[in-house]
Amino acid sequence: MDSEGRLTGAEALVRWLHPRRGLVAPARFIPLAEETGLILPLGRWVLETACSQLALWAQRPQTARLTLAVNVSAREFRHPRFVAEVGAVLEMSGADPHRLKLELTESLLLEDIGDTIAKMTALKALGVGFSLDDFGTGYSSLSYLKRLPLDQLKIDQSFVRDVLTDPNDAAIARTIVALAQSLGLAVIAEGVETEGQRAFLFESGCRAFQGYLFGRPGPVEGLWQCC
Repeated sequence: MDSEGRLTGAEALVRWLHPRRGLVAPARFIPLAEETGLILPLGRWVLETACSQLALWAQRPQTARLTLAVNVSAREFRHPRFVAEVGAVLEMSGADPHRLKLELTESLLLEDIGDTIAKMTALKALGVGFSLDDFGTGYSSLSYLKRLPLDQLKIDQSFVRDVLTDPNDAAIARTIVALAQSLGLAVIAEGVETEGQRAFLFESGCRAFQGYLFGRPGPVEGLWQCC
């Protein structure tokens, strides 16, 4: 949501609806998928589903402007054909690449900075945007940060959660906003659950928010209920 309370996009989240165990959280099955290599077909399916949704949204004036963020695992990103596969999915779905945002983690970026920059640059040439997820929780070098073709930093929910009660978290949130602005990057706060948190972040210069204050994870059909 933007600072005016308007919906600007969504983040694609994976849940496993098991016939006996019910709804299984990603923290339980994503690590196993990464360990076994199943993260590759799973990630491809998520990307295909997200791009198909973007193509559907493009057909309606009220949804054509929305963006959709997709998390990318290190194993997916390091695959030699990752750039080609993203391009193929975009072409097959007919989705506008400028509406697709790939979310990367700090640890992923540090593994091979040269390869990372090359792949990001190639995807940026297609129109795809990049967001650095969970910023502030890893070990990113600021010298790397200025070299990466990023579009957005995400303030991790661990800082947002206690932003009204912990001076350190409040200072970190303000610093991330200031850093993003100095680098010409957009910034979004995740995990916003209260109006007080949103107001503090707004006063600190943040203009984009996501979290339970606006809606909980659910099927795409229920997206408009939070607005």
